Amino acid sequence: MTRLLWDQLGERTYETGVDHGVLYIPDETGVYDLGVPWNGLTSVSETPSGAEANAQYADNIKYLNLISAEEFGATLEALTYPDEFAQFDGLAVPEPGVAVGQQPRRSFGLSYRTQIGNDLEGTAYGYKIHLVYGCVATPSEKAYNTINDSPEAITFSWEIATTPVAVTGLQPTALIVIDSTVVPSAGLTALEDELYGDATTGVANLPTPDAVIALVATP
Repeated sequence: MTRLLWDQLGERTYETGVDHGVLYIPDETGVYDLGVPWNGLTSVSETPSGAEANAQYADNIKYLNLISAEEFGATLEALTYPDEFAQFDGLAVPEPGVAVGQQPRRSFGLSYRTQIGNDLEGTAYGYKIHLVYGCVATPSEKAYNTINDSPEAITFSWEIATTPVAVTGLQPTALIVIDSTVVPSAGLTALEDELYGDATTGVANLPTPDAVIALVATP
């Protein structure tokens, strides 16, 4: 065995950027069978919570730590959003061009991609695909300002809470991350054909966690 080595050539990796946002719309059974592109996505801040230690004492000592359930949330920021997102943002559209607010908020699915870079290939090294299930958007502030000599586009923002879905053999989850530098290319292609639509059907959908795991195992 050799001593540990740091910062070897090709091992200086980092993550950056966000792109390829997709909004997935569920049908009446909860299946995310329709995906639409989310243009203008500028930021996704993942905000997990929970998983906190609750100390238990016995025999005058700290006996053990019980860990609370972990939850996944996020903050989305974008310059715009798909028309289809209105129903998930508490809006109803009874007639084209007419939006009625304060309506029930539906659950939706989401995916986005972040870049993986290293010291040899930069951001061309790879990427991670983040899949989020059971999302619900909470109301957010929208600030409309007068146009001046330094105009800026409005940035929309939403706080996202999630409800985990089942995964065979594991705890339910709301988040799956796929690393393109590790997943075999055939499996990655099979998954992306589902997430973004293939050349035959052109229909994008968000597979269940079990289906995602099976797809990336495609030989």
